[in-house]
Amino acid sequence: MPRPIDYRSTSQYRADDVYATMVDPEYLRARLARLGGPRAELLEHSAYADGARYRLQHGLDAKDMPSTVRSMLPGDLTIERAESWVREESGRYAGEVQVTIHGTPASAVGGMRLHDADGGDSELLVHAEVTVKVPLIGGKIEGIVAEQVESLLAAETGFTLEWLAERS
Repeated sequence: MPRPIDYRSTSQYRADDVYATMVDPEYLRARLARLGGPRAELLEHSAYADGARYRLQHGLDAKDMPSTVRSMLPGDLTIERAESWVREESGRYAGEVQVTIHGTPASAVGGMRLHDADGGDSELLVHAEVTVKVPLIGGKIEGIVAEQVESLLAAETGFTLEWLAERS
């Protein structure tokens, strides 16, 4: 049974500014350099009038994985993440995310919303489901992966806010 992830963050910046940052290739490369692990890179990026699509690669050293996961997986992990965003209207964006962990039975899919909130702030909502197709212990691994994803989202939010503050 897939494990849900529900993540919410707020920002003092307008959704249009947060979106412009989140899909900027320079920002994405800098974020990957800090948070993406070994072999992290921006694999693809395209932007168009009302949206953007990109693929990211993250790396995770085996030594940095929880022991339960490390015992099941041989070596380092390569994680590919594809995101697409569409501008619905000024201050409102919808996105989709798909995560593949190469060489494993683990994946995640979900949706994202970014919108203006009261008082000039914005809110980012992420809902995803982690699936690990391993009999008996898949659910336990899903929980571990979900915790790791939530930690990564929090770190990315911190990086985004720092990036925006430095450029405002």
